[in-house]
Amino acid sequence: MTAYNVVRFRTKPGLEDEFEDWFCKLRRDFEGLRKMALIKTGDRSYCSIGEWESYDHIIAARPKMISNLDKFRHSLEVQGESIDVTDAVSGEAIYESAPTR
Repeated sequence: MTAYNVVRFRTKPGLEDEFEDWFCKLRRDFEGLRKMALIKTGDRSYCSIGEWESYDHIIAARPKMISNLDKFRHSLEVQGESIDVTDAVSGEAIYESAPTR
């Protein structure tokens, strides 16, 4: 069953370009990853969305994803009291839809 992971990021002031460069150039040859997108959602705010073949693939890729994060972690702000530099959620799709033509 298709699964997704969603991660929110907020960069430190002046480090947006560095964050974008790091995020875009890192390898993402994770087994089961179908596609990944980085979305700019506001001033210094971003969201990444990954589409996976299954939730088990997300779990298996977590060590590599954390290793990638460690390369640009210094460019990110802590987001809140109970949220570190990323606010991540993931799970299996309950509903998906594509436009009909």
